Amino acid sequence: MNLPLLFWAYEETGKEVYRDRAVSHLKATLKTIVREDGSTYHTFFFDPETGDPERGETHQGFSDDSCWARGQAWGIYGLAICYRYTKLEEIIPLWEKVTEYFVRHLPEDDVPYWDLCFTEGDEPRDTSSAAIAVCGIMEMNQLVPETGYREAGERMMKSLALHYTTQGMVSNGLLKDGMYGRPRGDRSECNIWGDYFFMEALLRNEKTWKPYW
Repeated sequence: MNLPLLFWAYEETGKEVYRDRAVSHLKATLKTIVREDGSTYHTFFFDPETGDPERGETHQGFSDDSCWARGQAWGIYGLAICYRYTKLEEIIPLWEKVTEYFVRHLPEDDVPYWDLCFTEGDEPRDTSSAAIAVCGIMEMNQLVPETGYREAGERMMKSLALHYTTQGMVSNGLLKDGMYGRPRGDRSECNIWGDYFFMEALLRNEKTWKPYW
């Protein structure tokens, strides 16, 4: 999700070093971050001397082997944006794999828990993950309509709108039940990125909306 800054820098300056660095980072990510089952690591470490891949870890997920929901959502949206800039065909099946894992691990009401290892129970949700994933699905469906998952995105948005807004409440935000870092003891709250991506998903339905990432 940070790579658009480098692609933008390339477009603004014409200096290919920015695009080259972005594509290099993207290809390294494609090889390491996504596991065989379509889940993702939160972070991945490389040997600083040789560049060899070492290990994946988590900071905000349940464990190094689990799948942090917002990290997976960043993957859905980030891969879609990178496809828009690069048109690398290998991104499409990987995007489908990552998106399928996210959708397959949604609970009954289509809003994920803070880590996708949870599909039921009393653990907190992370509504911001759903909003981000919806934007990624809408982005890729605009670029490659046959990739699908449109209905899954619509179900998530419907659930967010009907069950997870602060309408009628005194609040500093729009979308409740966001989660920043459960392992460090954070509680459910409104957060600025949850509100932002929820609004972006709504605005994407307007024909006049244009991407700016």
